[in-house]
Amino acid sequence: MTEANYSFSTGFAVRDYECDIQGVVNNANYLHYLEHARHEFLISKGISFSKFHEEGIDLIVTRVEIDYKYPLRSLDKFVVCIKIQREGNVRIIFEQDIFRQPDHKLIVNSKVTAIATKNGRPIRPGDLLSQLGLE
Repeated sequence: MTEANYSFSTGFAVRDYECDIQGVVNNANYLHYLEHARHEFLISKGISFSKFHEEGIDLIVTRVEIDYKYPLRSLDKFVVCIKIQREGNVRIIFEQDIFRQPDHKLIVNSKVTAIATKNGRPIRPGDLLSQLGLE
């Protein structure tokens, strides 16, 4: 697959301090890459976390599944790609893949499940989904 198969993509470069003693990106840093890409995606759709939070609405990650395929190393450039879908009444699924550049090698395949809550209770994320183009 290439970035053309996704709704959104954003690029990064590995920073030295993200690597462990073996010279590869520490596995926990991939969660940061995925989260930052989700935030950039939502911002690109005009979604403001702070505005939603002021209204009592929060988007909460409830599950993360990651398959590590190949390591990134210091200074590697890569892109995080996102596809999004609805699952059931309250779940939003972010399918996210990380590809090294420029060879497009698949580094990580992930599935991030989120729900919207209002004042701590799950809600149907209707307005949010319509902003994301899912309703």
